[in-house]
Amino acid sequence: MKVVQLVEDDDRIICMTKWWLARFCVLPSNPLKHVLKKCNFSGLRIGRWTLPFSTLPGQWRRLHNSTIGYTTPMDTIEYLGFLLLIIFFFLSLCFWIIRNLTRPKSSILPTNWPFVGMMPGLLQNVHHVHDYVTEFLKQSGQTFVFKGPWFANVNMVVTCEPANVHHILSRHFPNYPKGSEFNKIFDILGDGIFNSESELWETHRRTSTSLIHNKQFLNFLERTTRRKVEDALIPFLNRVAERGTEIDLQELFHRLTFDSTCTFVLGHDLDSLSIDSPNIPCEKAFGDVETALFFRHILPERYWKLQRWLQIGTEKKMSKAWETLDQFLGQCIALKRKELRTSMTQMVEQQQNEGFDLLTAYMKAYQVENGGVTTSTTSDDKFLRDTLLSLVFASRDTTSSALTWFFWLIATHPLAETNIREEIKTKLLSKGKSAEKPSVVFTMEELSKLVYLHGALCESLRLFPPVPLQHKSSLKPDIFPSGHSIDGNTKIVLSFYSMGRMESIWGKDCMEFKPERWITDRGGIKHEPSFKFVAFGAGPRSCLGKNMSFLQMKIVAATIIFNYHVQLAQPHHPVSPSNSVILHMKDGLKVKVTKLT
Repeated sequence: MKVVQLVEDDDRIICMTKWWLARFCVLPSNPLKHVLKKCNFSGLRIGRWTLPFSTLPGQWRRLHNSTIGYTTPMDTIEYLGFLLLIIFFFLSLCFWIIRNLTRPKSSILPTNWPFVGMMPGLLQNVHHVHDYVTEFLKQSGQTFVFKGPWFANVNMVVTCEPANVHHILSRHFPNYPKGSEFNKIFDILGDGIFNSESELWETHRRTSTSLIHNKQFLNFLERTTRRKVEDALIPFLNRVAERGTEIDLQELFHRLTFDSTCTFVLGHDLDSLSIDSPNIPCEKAFGDVETALFFRHILPERYWKLQRWLQIGTEKKMSKAWETLDQFLGQCIALKRKELRTSMTQMVEQQQNEGFDLLTAYMKAYQVENGGVTTSTTSDDKFLRDTLLSLVFASRDTTSSALTWFFWLIATHPLAETNIREEIKTKLLSKGKSAEKPSVVFTMEELSKLVYLHGALCESLRLFPPVPLQHKSSLKPDIFPSGHSIDGNTKIVLSFYSMGRMESIWGKDCMEFKPERWITDRGGIKHEPSFKFVAFGAGPRSCLGKNMSFLQMKIVAATIIFNYHVQLAQPHHPVSPSNSVILHMKDGLKVKVTKLT
């Protein structure tokens, strides 16, 4: 602290510290007498003495023939920095006041702040981000340019315009890869089908298509799902109905689809759906991964990478979940390789009768390439790990999410539940299936006749798509059909959730649950273009498992609706999507189940 005398004949001195402490005090010439005295600003006569700032080092300046102080260039820089900071906040305040006075009262478009962009508005509404994005897309004509912080490189174009979606996913598909940004966010998936591009993606796509559309695999899938429903789901619901207890239907579907997925993808049933509901670490790991991936879409890359480096927040859970999933998949691969080595002949005969799981199919393909020898190399195991994780990730969570929202809509629309039950009785029971049995599970051929059920599932997927958004990046400059100009390396977000809520796309009744929307005048299934109904994607990268998902959902939905009555637990909390890359329901879906006689 520098102490200088203001006037030679004045008994006061000024004590100056650094500017950021902002302490200026005037004390008598004998400061020891007043060392505990508080600073007295009233004693400083600004009109008579002015605090000087000199750019010349070592220069003494005199005002009124009195020595005032000694300054350096560093003092000047600090003062200017402080002054610029004050000006910045003053201009920001003026900008905010003018913006709020001139914008419509009903507008919810995010404010583009200096330096931080629109990020404050997004973070303020992160608890209902999908509805928030939907509202500002409605006000901006279905396409909106989001400005992020200046330093974060998160500027993006958000759109739900069907013509733009068709342009990006189909017509100009080569110009819109997922990009390096997508690979950074979804790094846990490695080189699986979701992250891969070009030749590697084509290899994944070709191999997966041949396996998933194989008749033996489809038979195995149907048999696996029906067996799980008969041996696990029905006994569980019967016991719950007898006790009259509440259950979380979302948790139930998580366990059901996880068991089924592990069976037809990995060849192992974990039996997580049982009366005692055992804790399955890898099942919880998927939820932690999805939450972390969601916030990676929202937060600047530097921020979540800092979290990962510090091992805090969602990134800490992500790291632990990554280890859990790697260990789980490694054990499945090693066990399957051992089975193939010891019982190849017996397994081949069994697969010819019952079908095969995808892990077995991939390993058999490796054996053919290696002349019938089962290999175990790091590259082979990594390829299998990345491929299997992508398949499990896609099948397990999307199906459980779709079923959860479907049954919430059915529970809140009793007429739709009645119509589905009557359709089953009319079209299936009249064909020889008896309702006298304790429980009825239907086949794939029978379920294909249920038009109203199919329409109800499509309507649920329209309003609550399991994958609510998709991330893309432009290679070259382009112009959207909506007229928006796009530079190269522009981040693009396609909001599928918002598409289902646009009056310009689905009409003024777009927020209503109407299965009849999907039924033609002749009573058949009405098909909509994939770039309008995008629950399963569109273009070359559309979902390969669409038919698989419909089969699983129809088996589960028809079985529950025909054999049970599901009603919401009372009092029931308002439902909303959770913060996840998959559209799960926040806080689950608590229901009571009644067995129908």
